[in-house]
Amino acid sequence: MPFEDVNGIKIYYEIHGDGDTIVVLHHGFGCTKMWKDIYPSFVEKGYRVVMYDRRGYGQSERGADFEEFYVSDRFCPESVKELAMLREILDIDSFHVVGQCEGGVIGVKYAVKYPHQVKTIVVSSTQCYSTMSMPELNSLKFPKPFRDLEPEVRENFIDWHGADYVESFFDQFRKYGGAYGTGFFDLRDFLPSVTCPALVLYPDRSSIFDVEQAVAFYRHLPRGELAVLPSCGHNTYEQQPEEYLRCVLNFLKRHGY
Repeated sequence: MPFEDVNGIKIYYEIHGDGDTIVVLHHGFGCTKMWKDIYPSFVEKGYRVVMYDRRGYGQSERGADFEEFYVSDRFCPESVKELAMLREILDIDSFHVVGQCEGGVIGVKYAVKYPHQVKTIVVSSTQCYSTMSMPELNSLKFPKPFRDLEPEVRENFIDWHGADYVESFFDQFRKYGGAYGTGFFDLRDFLPSVTCPALVLYPDRSSIFDVEQAVAFYRHLPRGELAVLPSCGHNTYEQQPEEYLRCVLNFLKRHGY
């Protein structure tokens, strides 16, 4: 299994296919395994797919201070740095970004910091801004602790992150932290600096974020496009994989990729 030492942490990654590179960024409790029904279609269409588990997720190492790191202001900038270092190690010149939920936050921040490296960006189910602190929002949207989740959901999360610390990790995730932070969250000041073509892909029935978030996101992007998936829940890649892929691939084709 391929790992690279990134900033002193062993990061798990996979590369599939050849061609123009798409880097897929998992959501706030995901890992590379969530893309199992998505990446083969990108490969079939002639793209190279790079996916990796961010620090503490999936098969990547946590580091001794992960709990502190997770709720700190370091999380987002160090996640961006992690991607920058992995890009350099893998000798990738420029690439497309596809980010799901929290992965979209990392993608946006990366596209702003390294505009010449990002050809296009797709964000799906990514929050644009909050009207309450993230712990308040999470307490409403994630009322169940790990032990009370449906058995099949628990089993899936154990498969993704391992049995040793999945429960404490999930309960930390559902309360606060990660790229969305612990205070009020707002991307609107960053979005005008995303210079590449950007697709906002959103479900109309997310259990976490209202569809109005997508409109705000789109309106703040200089080269933004908007697609709303009807009768679709938060995990767009899982709920409507064929439509998800159609939207992303058509977007890339429209921009000459």
